[in-house]
Amino acid sequence: MGHTALILGGGVGGLTVANELRRRLTRADRVVVVERNPIHVFAPSFLWVASGSRRPSQIQKPVRDLLRPGIELVAGIVESIDGVKRSAVIDGREIAADVMVVALGTELSPESIPGLAEGGHNFYTLAGAQSLNAALEDFSGGKVLVLTAQPGYKCPAAPYEQVMLVESVLRKRRLRDKSIVELHAAEPAPMPVAGPAIGDAIKSILRDKGIAYFANHQVTSLDTAARVVNFSDGSTASYDLLAFVPPHRPPQALASAGFGGETGWIPVDRATLQTRFENVYAIGDAAAIPLSLGKPLPKAGVFAHGQAQVVAENIARAWASRPTSARFDGHGACFVETGSGRAALGVGNFYAEPVPAITLKSPSAIWHLAKVIFEKRWLRQLRF
Repeated sequence: MGHTALILGGGVGGLTVANELRRRLTRADRVVVVERNPIHVFAPSFLWVASGSRRPSQIQKPVRDLLRPGIELVAGIVESIDGVKRSAVIDGREIAADVMVVALGTELSPESIPGLAEGGHNFYTLAGAQSLNAALEDFSGGKVLVLTAQPGYKCPAAPYEQVMLVESVLRKRRLRDKSIVELHAAEPAPMPVAGPAIGDAIKSILRDKGIAYFANHQVTSLDTAARVVNFSDGSTASYDLLAFVPPHRPPQALASAGFGGETGWIPVDRATLQTRFENVYAIGDAAAIPLSLGKPLPKAGVFAHGQAQVVAENIARAWASRPTSARFDGHGACFVETGSGRAALGVGNFYAEPVPAITLKSPSAIWHLAKVIFEKRWLRQLRF
């Protein structure tokens, strides 16, 4: 008699662990994926939708088409999770398994800041990226603000990429001399977990492009009629066009049965991604992994992908009565789009002691092309 693996979430982590398990397991073993959205959208390409180099149809695909044959796909919303029973309730129906992998990601909450949702474009959603692109096409010059409303968001490079891509669009449309471009960040430095050298390098690129950078600017509210942003330090900023990263929160299901930790995210063993419940794992954005410098491992698709591979290998080994020796080592890489068909590449070990050891490779057309290739491969979903 076979085993059942239940994967909650069909994002990068969930798809990867499901496909890896299906490849490794016997036909008698079941792999079940629960996902609320029938269409998978490649979120890293939202930046390109906003800047006009991608159409929505180019970055999405049915979830079913991205899963190996033999994987069961359940459409529905995860309402609650029981770690002891290794089960979840999906639209009123309970599904239990021998192993459960939680890959539910994050939820966005722009409504938690008064005026934010109405005042600008949330480029962390496909709709927001599309509306930002439309606004840029109609833009004739003025003040553009890109904001990170609160610290602690997924894809730490994205707002820095977005502001540079916006600047590139304005330059291409010959509106740069008629425009002011500013980035107001809630965090103290660009990508602070990567270290001060990376932050200084990003600030230097922004400065060379004439993009004003303001740190420690957490948004408290927006006056949408006056087009003014209010910050927690009492300062304000006016705008003609606003794009933002909204506050993030854990999925509601993580709160069930005390599944999440003090922060709402799920504490895991940083090497195996095991939760405090036996044979229950959490990967990607849903997991909480503290680093030695006191900050958590950033939430990014590259980590979800690596963690998924480790979890799948160990599950398959355990079910075959073999040693479970795979370990997630904290290594990762991140493209940083800088505009005009160029990108930088940050790469290194986020588990390094006493601080992460990250380097930033200079912007070039090669790294931009590498990101394009990665996008195409993911959406084609090579069968591992």
